[in-house]
Amino acid sequence: MVAMNEQAVPILRVADAALAVRWYERLGFTQVWEHRFEPGFPAFVEVARGAVSLFLSEHTGDANPDTLVYLRVRDVDTIATEFDVTVEEAPWGREIELSDPDGNRLRIGS
Repeated sequence: MVAMNEQAVPILRVADAALAVRWYERLGFTQVWEHRFEPGFPAFVEVARGAVSLFLSEHTGDANPDTLVYLRVRDVDTIATEFDVTVEEAPWGREIELSDPDGNRLRIGS
């Protein structure tokens, strides 16, 4: 049996997976793989940033827009600079909130 780390992977609904991947690349994610049942069918994509993975799905039944995901990162200031937003001070840490092109919200903190 192969050892595997357990994890939860949020699924985010996207209208255009290629556009979403480019946006998530600005957050430091890279595309791991893409699956389509047939050419021209909706895409299902995994993006990863280190040990953090997200699934991006063009399938309408997989998830609802306006989902909120919290990401803990080492470099919230770098991401804030990339997206030209101000880091807010919270009792639990420093964080920002972004929305992807499909309205999914990401709260990102260090």
